[in-house]
Amino acid sequence: MPYPCPAPLFAFAFLFIFTAVSAQIGTRFPSEKKIVVDEVTGVPLTFLTTQAAGDAKIYQTHHQWTSDGQWLVFRSNRVPGQAMAVHEATGDLVQVTEAGFTGMLCLADHSMNLYFLRILPLPGEPAPPPPDTYAAASAVTPRADPPAPVAPAARGSDRGGPAGPRGPAQIIRTDLAKLFADSLAGKLQPAAAYEKICGTVPPEFGAVGDVALDPTENFVYFRVGNKDLAAQHLPPGARPEPAFGPRHLGAGPTGLASMNLKTGETTFIVAVPFQIGHVQTNPWVPGEIVFCWETGGKAPQRTWTVLADGTGLRPLYPEAPSEWVTHEAIITQDEVAFAVMGHRKPGVNDDWGTSGTREHPTGLGIVNLRTREMRFAGQTKSGSGLWHVHGSPDGRWAVGDDFERNIYLIDRRSDEMVLLSADHKRTAADHPHPTFSADSTRIQIQSAKLSADGRSMNICIIPVPEKLLRRTYSTKLN
Repeated sequence: MPYPCPAPLFAFAFLFIFTAVSAQIGTRFPSEKKIVVDEVTGVPLTFLTTQAAGDAKIYQTHHQWTSDGQWLVFRSNRVPGQAMAVHEATGDLVQVTEAGFTGMLCLADHSMNLYFLRILPLPGEPAPPPPDTYAAASAVTPRADPPAPVAPAARGSDRGGPAGPRGPAQIIRTDLAKLFADSLAGKLQPAAAYEKICGTVPPEFGAVGDVALDPTENFVYFRVGNKDLAAQHLPPGARPEPAFGPRHLGAGPTGLASMNLKTGETTFIVAVPFQIGHVQTNPWVPGEIVFCWETGGKAPQRTWTVLADGTGLRPLYPEAPSEWVTHEAIITQDEVAFAVMGHRKPGVNDDWGTSGTREHPTGLGIVNLRTREMRFAGQTKSGSGLWHVHGSPDGRWAVGDDFERNIYLIDRRSDEMVLLSADHKRTAADHPHPTFSADSTRIQIQSAKLSADGRSMNICIIPVPEKLLRRTYSTKLN
């Protein structure tokens, strides 16, 4: 039977938060950069971190690189509960938060700013414990081995879960350009010199770390976890959905809200009768939002889209009951990639239903936001099929991983699929989550390939091979 995605041991991570001394924002760490040739494909892999320090990349729905293309931001237990940045060329490591963060790390499109949410304790109460932010992992994989006590920092996890205390939530902006310059010069100032509080979300919104940044940098959008507030905004006659599937997630209602980063004003956008997850924005189209119905696995209707003014709410890809759709990510101005899973045996009928088998078409799907047409880009011949997927902003490539932690590259013009990298260890604490760079030439993953315990993960860059980048075609991609 399928088991949930590996979940970090949050009690373990939380313990470190209180027993370790946090370093100052801007603290530098020695380079760990190492180039390793993939023994299966021959592709050179650049490991930007190599220590067993609980590294984890930002989720593939969000930017990984700063706007200048030089730094990657990620979560790490080097300083428990804080975020780090690594310079791709030099390998220099710099701490970029000091007082913690909750949920997604949002890098701006056109500036060197980092935005994130920080939940504050309620008046008179101690700091809230970290929510079980991986409770809403969006696919399952067969595995028998238990999670190991090596995990991303609990307070800095990507995926805001449905449970946990709800205090006021600050939206913080960090000036990374100033921070990196002062760090390099050895002239660090207090955190307030780099961080600005853009506004505070009232506690009644029940904000969690599911946050996305508008490309204009004028707004952030976030999930509203307070079901009572969301229920007030449901359309007349709409009934909240119950939990769906064996993980008992997906119940609603929840909602989306925005914060004006100039004024701090918070506005409710839309309510839906189910649990929202994976909130993301279109980097090319202001005010366009994509999100999912989060159940921890198969959903009745996984992918959704809406505009920032609350109009245009609709299923993004209307799926059939036989389809197990997951891991949607905006990849170009008009396109969203997602996986239609083919990981289950024909004839299965369990708590997830009968979906996820290869009795029906499966693979890496790409849907057009404008025409609503969907096309499969490719699929593995056997095994789980492609699982976490992404694509290059130039529209030329698609990429996906599978249960075995193999990375496959797909040429969207020729439909050729090649194994790009292999053996990133099925025992890893999490999955590779491949994500393309803005210039469409390289892919970031998280990998346990170098880990002695086979579980702790590092930040790794895989180049698209030069011979593929030099390809020419007689026809253009439509």
